[in-house]
Amino acid sequence: MADRSEIGMKTRRAVLGDAHVDRAEAAKTELDAPFQNLITEAAWGTVWASDKISHRERSMLTLALLAATGNFDEIPMHIRATTNTGASKSDVIEAFQHVAIYAGVPKANHALKLAKQTYQEMEAGE
Repeated sequence: MADRSEIGMKTRRAVLGDAHVDRAEAAKTELDAPFQNLITEAAWGTVWASDKISHRERSMLTLALLAATGNFDEIPMHIRATTNTGASKSDVIEAFQHVAIYAGVPKANHALKLAKQTYQEMEAGE
């Protein structure tokens, strides 16, 4: 059986794509290697690797939580990941509408702004 690190890397690549993961791995240094290992094992090898909910649902939850907690820097990466998770633009809008009601309109508004910009970049092939 594969360990959490191996499972995590496989899941991370499936969700974020090889190009993103390859860039992150190439940029890894002695300083952030322990953190990268932690998120690969915990986030990708445990939470995202669970089959209890789909990657689509997990994607929507992640985007909503990022917006609700004001962790906006991660939103473009997870918008790009929707091409691999199956979360549609409509799903993302629904998630951010929940954020507006339960966590605040300004957070949802900023998240939508980032999503719109990221989708435009994706459609332009950037």
